[in-house]
Amino acid sequence: MKVVVTGGAGFLGGRLARTLLDRGMLDGRSIDELVLLDVVAATAGAGDPRVRTVVGDVADPALLGELVDAGTDVVFHLAAVVSGQAEAEFDLGMRINLDGSRLLLDACRVAGNVPRVVFTSSVAVYGGDLPAVVTDSTPLTPQTSYGTQKACAELLLADHTRKGHVDGRVLRLPTVTVRPGRPNAAASGFASGVIREPLAGVESVVPVPPEVRMWVLSPRHATECLVAGAELPTEALGASRAVNLPGVSVSVGEMVEALDRVAGADVAARVRWQRDPAVEAIAATWPGAWDTARAEALGLRGDADFDAIVRAYMDDDMP
Repeated sequence: MKVVVTGGAGFLGGRLARTLLDRGMLDGRSIDELVLLDVVAATAGAGDPRVRTVVGDVADPALLGELVDAGTDVVFHLAAVVSGQAEAEFDLGMRINLDGSRLLLDACRVAGNVPRVVFTSSVAVYGGDLPAVVTDSTPLTPQTSYGTQKACAELLLADHTRKGHVDGRVLRLPTVTVRPGRPNAAASGFASGVIREPLAGVESVVPVPPEVRMWVLSPRHATECLVAGAELPTEALGASRAVNLPGVSVSVGEMVEALDRVAGADVAARVRWQRDPAVEAIAATWPGAWDTARAEALGLRGDADFDAIVRAYMDDDMP
């Protein structure tokens, strides 16, 4: 089996690659080749003969035509410009998030063997005047460029699936936290910083008020959902290819309370509140609660609570 991961050098892509290599199999078949594409060299699986690392642009049609061939069985499409950067750099976001997705699907169409394509979409496809609880069938009303680009890519994947070019499945990720390493340009980056920095002995400045509510998922469970999503039988999904993944609905204030319970008051005291209107405006468009009954019926699982998410970071990723 040949598996391609775009965004393979990223945090989630690298974790997915290591998980796939450790498992050695996907959907009951041995993984013989794992291609990791990104703008920088991926490090996951270094030295493993199954791994091919490719440095390049996901919006390069010639490169995609080379990587996605008649032997490609599964594609995990994770490559993206994150939300804050997509909002600030419109052309870049459109080229990577929309054009890159379209060109990748076109490469799959040309290859002609109908690979399974797992696309990581986002809570950002929803926005505006939302119901108290968002369901899989809630209309997509993105209020950011990033959310619009993700929504467009969802529709493209659905159409390519309808036409028989790919066997697509869209997994709408909650905000994935806690991400290790340095902060990125995502508007939701504070959801990791509010835990990561205090645990590292550093002050965390939170740009939104404590009552802002988010839908979050640990990297551990996000990776498990990606693998499980790829292994879902085609008939289990039916005509609706998009699935809202299970997560935890939590306010930012409740995140700090969880940090206090798990790591202590001295650690939680390193959080400082300083509102940023630009970030607050984006965060105001995010839904705070989802109905994920369909995902759970399909066997996809999230975290028990935010305390568990803090502990998962301390166990898996904390230096």
